[in-house]
Amino acid sequence: MSARLAERDILARMAEGVCAVPAADWDACAGDGNPFVAHAFLSALEESGSATAQRGWQPLPILIDGADGRPAAIAPAYAKSHSQGEYVFDHAWADAWERAGGRYYPKLQIASPFSPVPGPRLLLRDEALAPALIGALETVVRQNGLSSAHATFVDPEQVPLFEAAGWLIRSDRQFHWANHGYACFDDFLSALASRKRKAIRKERAAAVEGLEIAHVSGSDLTEAYWDAFWHFYQDTGSRKWGRPYLTRQFFSLLSERMSDKVLLILALRDGQPIAGALNLIGMDTLYGRYWGAVEEVPFLHFELCYYQAIDAAIARGLARVEAGAQGEHKLARGYEPVATWSAHFIPDPGFRRAVADYLESERRAIANEIDVLAEMGPFKRGG
Repeated sequence: MSARLAERDILARMAEGVCAVPAADWDACAGDGNPFVAHAFLSALEESGSATAQRGWQPLPILIDGADGRPAAIAPAYAKSHSQGEYVFDHAWADAWERAGGRYYPKLQIASPFSPVPGPRLLLRDEALAPALIGALETVVRQNGLSSAHATFVDPEQVPLFEAAGWLIRSDRQFHWANHGYACFDDFLSALASRKRKAIRKERAAAVEGLEIAHVSGSDLTEAYWDAFWHFYQDTGSRKWGRPYLTRQFFSLLSERMSDKVLLILALRDGQPIAGALNLIGMDTLYGRYWGAVEEVPFLHFELCYYQAIDAAIARGLARVEAGAQGEHKLARGYEPVATWSAHFIPDPGFRRAVADYLESERRAIANEIDVLAEMGPFKRGG
Protein backbone atom coordinates (compact mmCIF):
# COMPACT_ATOMS: atom_id res chain seq x y z
CA MET A 1 0.00 0.00 0.00
CA SER A 2 1.20 3.52 -0.72
CA ALA A 3 -0.11 7.07 -0.43
CA ARG A 4 1.02 10.09 -2.46
CA LEU A 5 1.08 13.32 -0.47
CA ALA A 6 0.23 15.93 -3.07
CA GLU A 7 1.57 18.99 -1.27
CA ARG A 8 5.17 17.79 -1.61
CA ASP A 9 4.67 14.96 -4.11
CA ILE A 10 6.13 12.59 -1.55
CA LEU A 11 5.34 8.90 -1.77
CA ALA A 12 4.81 7.01 1.48
CA ARG A 13 4.71 3.23 1.54
CA MET A 14 3.63 0.58 4.01
CA ALA A 15 5.88 -2.41 4.70
CA GLU A 16 4.58 -5.85 5.62
CA GLY A 17 6.09 -5.77 9.06
CA VAL A 18 9.22 -4.56 10.78
CA CYS A 19 11.06 -7.65 9.59
CA ALA A 20 10.46 -6.57 5.98
CA VAL A 21 12.69 -3.51 6.54
CA PRO A 22 16.47 -4.08 6.65
CA ALA A 23 17.76 -3.57 10.19
CA ALA A 24 20.45 -1.10 9.10
CA ASP A 25 17.89 1.05 7.27
CA TRP A 26 15.50 1.00 10.22
CA ASP A 27 18.14 1.87 12.81
CA ALA A 28 19.55 4.66 10.65
CA CYS A 29 16.17 6.35 11.24
CA ALA A 30 15.59 5.18 14.82
CA GLY A 31 19.04 6.07 16.18
CA ASP A 32 20.56 4.29 19.17
CA GLY A 33 19.16 6.31 22.07
CA ASN A 34 15.99 4.34 22.82
CA PRO A 35 16.09 0.51 22.62
CA PHE A 36 12.31 0.19 22.36
CA VAL A 37 12.24 1.52 18.80
CA ALA A 38 15.31 -0.42 17.65
CA HIS A 39 14.83 -2.96 14.87
CA ALA A 40 16.16 -5.71 17.16
CA PHE A 41 13.45 -5.09 19.77
CA LEU A 42 10.50 -4.62 17.43
CA SER A 43 11.46 -7.48 15.11
CA ALA A 44 11.83 -9.77 18.14
CA LEU A 45 8.25 -8.93 19.13
CA GLU A 46 7.11 -9.77 15.61
CA GLU A 47 9.13 -12.94 15.04
CA SER A 48 8.34 -14.37 18.46
CA GLY A 49 4.59 -14.15 17.85
CA SER A 50 4.12 -11.51 20.55
CA ALA A 51 3.06 -8.59 18.31
CA THR A 52 1.21 -10.08 15.34
CA ALA A 53 -2.14 -9.77 13.61
CA GLN A 54 -3.30 -12.88 15.48
CA ARG A 55 -2.57 -11.10 18.76
CA GLY A 56 -4.28 -7.89 17.62
CA TRP A 57 -1.03 -6.10 16.72
CA GLN A 58 -0.56 -6.24 12.95
CA PRO A 59 2.79 -4.59 12.15
CA LEU A 60 2.38 -2.09 9.30
CA PRO A 61 5.30 0.35 9.46
CA ILE A 62 4.92 3.40 7.24
CA LEU A 63 8.02 4.66 5.44
CA ILE A 64 9.14 7.56 3.28
CA ASP A 65 12.29 7.03 1.24
CA GLY A 66 14.99 9.64 0.85
CA ALA A 67 16.76 10.74 -2.30
CA ASP A 68 19.19 7.83 -1.87
CA GLY A 69 16.34 5.32 -2.08
CA ARG A 70 16.65 4.26 1.55
CA PRO A 71 14.09 4.97 4.28
CA ALA A 72 14.47 8.49 5.64
CA ALA A 73 11.37 8.51 7.86
CA ILE A 74 9.53 5.62 9.54
CA ALA A 75 6.48 5.38 11.79
CA PRO A 76 6.29 2.11 13.79
CA ALA A 77 2.59 1.62 13.09
CA TYR A 78 0.23 -1.25 13.91
CA ALA A 79 -3.35 -2.06 13.00
CA LYS A 80 -4.96 -2.76 16.37
CA SER A 81 -8.11 -4.85 16.84
CA HIS A 82 -8.35 -4.05 20.57
CA SER A 83 -6.91 -1.62 23.13
CA GLN A 84 -4.80 -4.00 25.20
CA GLY A 85 -1.10 -3.56 25.85
CA GLU A 86 -1.05 0.20 25.21
CA TYR A 87 -1.21 1.76 28.72
CA VAL A 88 -3.06 4.79 27.34
CA PHE A 89 -6.65 3.85 27.87
CA ASP A 90 -9.25 4.63 25.22
CA HIS A 91 -11.85 1.98 26.04
CA ALA A 92 -14.43 4.67 26.85
CA TRP A 93 -13.81 6.30 23.46
CA ALA A 94 -14.32 2.96 21.72
CA ASP A 95 -17.52 2.31 23.63
CA ALA A 96 -18.93 5.76 22.84
CA TRP A 97 -18.09 5.50 19.13
CA GLU A 98 -19.60 2.05 18.78
CA ARG A 99 -22.75 3.00 20.73
CA ALA A 100 -23.14 5.83 18.20
CA GLY A 101 -23.09 3.25 15.41
CA GLY A 102 -19.43 3.51 14.41
CA ARG A 103 -16.70 0.90 14.19
CA TYR A 104 -13.74 1.81 16.40
CA TYR A 105 -11.51 -1.15 15.52
CA PRO A 106 -9.22 -1.60 13.75
CA LYS A 107 -7.43 1.60 14.64
CA LEU A 108 -3.92 2.74 13.75
CA GLN A 109 -1.44 2.62 16.63
CA ILE A 110 2.00 4.24 16.47
CA ALA A 111 3.86 2.73 19.39
CA SER A 112 6.34 0.27 20.77
CA PRO A 113 4.03 -2.62 21.74
CA PHE A 114 3.56 -3.41 25.42
CA SER A 115 6.02 -0.67 26.36
CA PRO A 116 4.83 2.40 28.32
CA VAL A 117 8.14 4.05 27.56
CA PRO A 118 8.40 7.59 26.13
CA GLY A 119 10.34 7.66 22.90
CA PRO A 120 10.31 8.85 19.29
CA ARG A 121 7.26 7.84 17.31
CA LEU A 122 8.53 9.48 14.15
CA LEU A 123 11.85 7.83 13.34
CA LEU A 124 13.62 10.44 11.28
CA ARG A 125 16.86 10.28 9.36
CA ASP A 126 15.57 13.44 7.64
CA GLU A 127 13.73 15.60 10.18
CA ALA A 128 12.22 17.73 7.42
CA LEU A 129 10.02 14.73 6.55
CA ALA A 130 8.16 14.78 9.90
CA PRO A 131 5.08 16.67 8.56
CA ALA A 132 4.90 14.37 5.54
CA LEU A 133 5.12 11.26 7.73
CA ILE A 134 2.29 12.54 9.95
CA GLY A 135 0.33 13.30 6.78
CA ALA A 136 0.89 9.72 5.62
CA LEU A 137 -0.56 8.40 8.87
CA GLU A 138 -3.64 10.57 8.37
CA THR A 139 -3.97 9.38 4.79
CA VAL A 140 -3.89 5.74 5.86
CA VAL A 141 -6.69 6.42 8.35
CA ARG A 142 -8.86 8.24 5.81
CA GLN A 143 -8.27 5.92 2.86
CA ASN A 144 -9.10 2.83 4.92
CA GLY A 145 -12.06 4.28 6.82
CA LEU A 146 -10.39 3.85 10.21
CA SER A 147 -11.82 5.58 13.27
CA SER A 148 -8.54 7.03 14.52
CA ALA A 149 -4.76 6.98 14.87
CA HIS A 150 -2.93 7.05 18.20
CA ALA A 151 0.73 7.83 18.83
CA THR A 152 1.34 6.80 22.42
CA PHE A 153 4.19 7.69 24.81
CA VAL A 154 5.53 10.30 22.42
CA ASP A 155 8.91 11.83 23.18
CA PRO A 156 8.16 15.34 24.53
CA GLU A 157 10.33 16.84 21.79
CA GLN A 158 8.02 15.37 19.14
CA VAL A 159 4.73 16.43 20.73
CA PRO A 160 4.83 19.87 18.99
CA LEU A 161 5.06 18.11 15.60
CA PHE A 162 1.77 16.31 16.19
CA GLU A 163 0.21 19.39 17.75
CA ALA A 164 1.14 21.50 14.71
CA ALA A 165 -0.60 18.91 12.51
CA GLY A 166 -3.79 19.31 14.54
CA TRP A 167 -3.65 16.05 16.47
CA LEU A 168 -5.25 16.04 19.91
CA ILE A 169 -2.71 15.91 22.74
CA ARG A 170 -3.31 13.81 25.83
CA SER A 171 -1.28 13.81 29.05
CA ASP A 172 -0.72 11.32 31.84
CA ARG A 173 2.04 10.84 34.40
CA GLN A 174 4.70 8.41 35.44
CA PHE A 175 7.39 8.34 38.11
CA HIS A 176 11.04 8.65 37.04
CA TRP A 177 14.22 8.82 39.10
CA ALA A 178 16.69 11.58 38.21
CA ASN A 179 20.42 11.27 38.77
CA HIS A 180 21.65 14.61 40.12
CA GLY A 181 25.30 13.68 39.82
CA TYR A 182 25.25 11.04 42.58
CA ALA A 183 28.43 9.02 43.06
CA CYS A 184 26.68 6.27 45.03
CA PHE A 185 23.33 5.31 46.56
CA ASP A 186 24.22 7.01 49.84
CA ASP A 187 24.68 10.28 47.94
CA PHE A 188 21.10 9.93 46.73
CA LEU A 189 19.89 9.12 50.24
CA SER A 190 21.56 12.24 51.58
CA ALA A 191 19.15 14.32 49.48
CA LEU A 192 16.16 12.78 51.29
CA ALA A 193 14.52 13.75 54.54
CA SER A 194 15.90 11.81 57.51
CA ARG A 195 12.74 9.78 58.07
CA LYS A 196 12.67 8.67 54.42
CA ARG A 197 16.36 7.71 54.49
CA LYS A 198 15.79 5.47 57.49
CA ALA A 199 12.73 3.85 55.92
CA ILE A 200 14.60 3.02 52.70
CA ARG A 201 17.59 1.59 54.54
CA LYS A 202 15.24 -0.58 56.59
CA GLU A 203 13.42 -1.79 53.49
CA ARG A 204 16.64 -2.66 51.70
CA ALA A 205 18.02 -4.62 54.65
CA ALA A 206 14.81 -6.61 55.05
CA ALA A 207 14.52 -7.33 51.31
CA VAL A 208 17.97 -8.89 50.86
CA GLU A 209 18.25 -10.83 54.11
CA GLY A 210 19.39 -14.35 53.23
CA LEU A 211 19.50 -13.53 49.51
CA GLU A 212 22.14 -12.84 46.89
CA ILE A 213 21.51 -10.10 44.33
CA ALA A 214 22.97 -10.56 40.84
CA HIS A 215 23.13 -8.14 37.89
CA VAL A 216 23.33 -10.18 34.67
CA SER A 217 23.96 -8.74 31.22
CA GLY A 218 25.62 -9.45 27.89
CA SER A 219 27.03 -12.93 27.29
CA ASP A 220 26.20 -13.96 30.88
CA LEU A 221 22.48 -14.06 29.98
CA THR A 222 22.01 -17.82 29.62
CA GLU A 223 18.83 -19.64 28.66
CA ALA A 224 18.66 -20.96 32.22
CA TYR A 225 18.28 -17.41 33.49
CA TRP A 226 15.57 -16.75 30.91
CA ASP A 227 13.74 -19.94 31.90
CA ALA A 228 13.68 -18.68 35.48
CA PHE A 229 12.58 -15.20 34.47
CA TRP A 230 9.85 -16.65 32.24
CA HIS A 231 8.26 -18.22 35.33
CA PHE A 232 8.40 -14.87 37.13
CA TYR A 233 6.92 -13.06 34.14
CA GLN A 234 4.09 -15.56 33.69
CA ASP A 235 3.08 -15.28 37.32
CA THR A 236 2.90 -11.49 37.24
CA GLY A 237 1.32 -11.40 33.78
CA SER A 238 -1.44 -13.84 34.59
CA ARG A 239 -2.39 -11.88 37.69
CA LYS A 240 -2.34 -8.44 36.00
CA TRP A 241 -3.53 -9.07 32.44
CA GLY A 242 -5.06 -12.56 32.40
CA ARG A 243 -2.58 -13.68 29.76
CA PRO A 244 1.03 -12.54 29.46
CA TYR A 245 1.64 -10.49 26.33
CA LEU A 246 5.10 -11.84 25.48
CA THR A 247 6.04 -15.34 24.39
CA ARG A 248 8.97 -17.28 25.79
CA GLN A 249 10.79 -16.99 22.46
CA PHE A 250 10.79 -13.21 22.71
CA PHE A 251 13.21 -13.25 25.63
CA SER A 252 15.62 -15.54 23.79
CA LEU A 253 15.54 -13.31 20.71
CA LEU A 254 16.00 -10.21 22.87
CA SER A 255 19.07 -11.79 24.45
CA GLU A 256 20.42 -12.96 21.11
CA ARG A 257 20.04 -9.58 19.38
CA MET A 258 20.64 -6.94 22.04
CA SER A 259 22.12 -8.61 25.12
CA ASP A 260 24.38 -5.60 25.70
CA LYS A 261 21.22 -3.51 26.21
CA VAL A 262 19.65 -5.97 28.68
CA LEU A 263 20.11 -5.93 32.44
CA LEU A 264 18.48 -8.73 34.40
CA ILE A 265 18.50 -8.14 38.17
CA LEU A 266 17.93 -11.36 40.08
CA ALA A 267 17.42 -12.39 43.70
CA LEU A 268 18.84 -15.82 44.47
CA ARG A 269 18.28 -18.03 47.47
CA ASP A 270 20.88 -20.78 47.85
CA GLY A 271 21.97 -20.11 44.29
CA GLN A 272 18.47 -20.43 42.77
CA PRO A 273 16.64 -17.39 41.31
CA ILE A 274 13.42 -16.61 43.19
CA ALA A 275 12.66 -13.18 41.68
CA GLY A 276 13.83 -10.94 38.90
CA ALA A 277 13.44 -7.58 37.18
CA LEU A 278 14.15 -6.97 33.50
CA ASN A 279 15.65 -3.64 32.42
CA LEU A 280 16.79 -2.24 29.09
CA ILE A 281 19.72 0.17 28.88
CA GLY A 282 19.37 3.28 26.73
CA MET A 283 21.85 5.99 25.90
CA ASP A 284 21.11 7.96 29.08
CA THR A 285 18.28 6.02 30.74
CA LEU A 286 17.71 2.68 32.45
CA TYR A 287 14.24 1.40 31.60
CA GLY A 288 12.57 -0.95 34.07
CA ARG A 289 10.06 -3.23 32.36
CA TYR A 290 9.02 -6.57 33.88
CA TRP A 291 9.20 -8.07 37.32
CA GLY A 292 8.08 -11.31 38.93
CA ALA A 293 8.74 -13.68 41.82
CA VAL A 294 7.98 -17.23 42.89
CA GLU A 295 8.48 -16.47 46.59
CA GLU A 296 6.93 -13.71 48.67
CA VAL A 297 9.63 -11.59 50.32
CA PRO A 298 8.71 -8.25 51.93
CA PHE A 299 10.08 -5.24 50.03
CA LEU A 300 11.86 -7.39 47.43
CA HIS A 301 9.86 -5.78 44.63
CA PHE A 302 11.08 -2.35 45.72
CA GLU A 303 14.66 -3.58 46.04
CA LEU A 304 14.92 -5.20 42.61
CA CYS A 305 12.83 -2.75 40.60
CA TYR A 306 13.69 0.60 42.20
CA TYR A 307 16.75 0.56 44.47
CA GLN A 308 18.89 -1.84 42.46
CA ALA A 309 17.90 0.10 39.32
CA ILE A 310 19.19 3.28 40.95
CA ASP A 311 22.43 1.49 41.87
CA ALA A 312 22.81 0.34 38.26
CA ALA A 313 22.08 3.78 36.81
CA ILE A 314 24.61 5.48 39.09
CA ALA A 315 27.25 2.88 38.26
CA ARG A 316 26.69 3.46 34.53
CA GLY A 317 26.46 7.24 34.78
CA LEU A 318 22.90 7.25 33.42
CA ALA A 319 20.70 10.30 33.88
CA ARG A 320 17.40 8.58 34.67
CA VAL A 321 15.55 5.47 35.68
CA GLU A 322 12.12 5.07 34.13
CA ALA A 323 10.26 2.40 36.04
CA GLY A 324 7.17 2.02 33.87
CA ALA A 325 3.52 2.90 34.29
CA GLN A 326 1.49 3.64 37.43
CA GLY A 327 2.77 3.29 40.97
CA GLU A 328 2.35 6.12 43.48
CA HIS A 329 4.41 3.95 45.83
CA LYS A 330 7.47 4.96 43.76
CA LEU A 331 7.14 8.52 45.07
CA ALA A 332 8.35 7.67 48.60
CA ARG A 333 11.35 5.93 47.06
CA GLY A 334 12.73 8.96 45.25
CA TYR A 335 10.93 8.63 41.93
CA GLU A 336 9.40 11.93 40.87
CA PRO A 337 6.18 12.59 38.89
CA VAL A 338 6.66 13.58 35.26
CA ALA A 339 4.18 14.14 32.44
CA THR A 340 3.86 11.67 29.57
CA TRP A 341 2.20 12.47 26.25
CA SER A 342 0.19 10.91 23.46
CA ALA A 343 -1.27 12.29 20.23
CA HIS A 344 -4.57 11.31 18.61
CA PHE A 345 -5.96 11.83 15.11
CA ILE A 346 -9.75 11.59 14.87
CA PRO A 347 -11.18 12.54 11.46
CA ASP A 348 -14.87 12.62 12.44
CA PRO A 349 -15.60 16.25 13.53
CA GLY A 350 -18.24 15.41 16.13
CA PHE A 351 -16.25 12.63 17.74
CA ARG A 352 -13.15 14.82 17.68
CA ARG A 353 -14.94 17.67 19.51
CA ALA A 354 -16.17 15.34 22.24
CA VAL A 355 -12.71 13.86 22.79
CA ALA A 356 -11.05 17.30 22.67
CA ASP A 357 -13.35 18.60 25.42
CA TYR A 358 -12.54 15.60 27.59
CA LEU A 359 -8.79 15.91 27.02
CA GLU A 360 -8.74 19.59 27.96
CA SER A 361 -10.15 18.88 31.41
CA GLU A 362 -8.02 15.75 31.78
CA ARG A 363 -4.80 17.68 31.05
CA ARG A 364 -5.65 20.22 33.75
CA ALA A 365 -6.32 17.44 36.25
CA ILE A 366 -3.05 15.66 35.42
CA ALA A 367 -1.03 18.89 35.73
CA ASN A 368 -2.59 19.59 39.13
CA GLU A 369 -1.93 16.02 40.25
CA ILE A 370 1.73 16.26 39.27
CA ASP A 371 2.10 19.48 41.25
CA VAL A 372 0.51 17.91 44.34
CA LEU A 373 2.57 14.72 44.08
CA ALA A 374 5.80 16.67 43.65
CA GLU A 375 5.14 18.42 46.98
CA MET A 376 4.71 15.02 48.65
CA GLY A 377 8.14 13.72 47.60
CA PRO A 378 10.75 12.46 50.06
CA PHE A 379 13.39 15.08 49.30
CA LYS A 380 14.55 17.65 51.81
CA ARG A 381 12.62 20.89 51.55
CA GLY A 382 14.65 23.51 49.75
CA GLY A 383 17.24 20.89 48.79
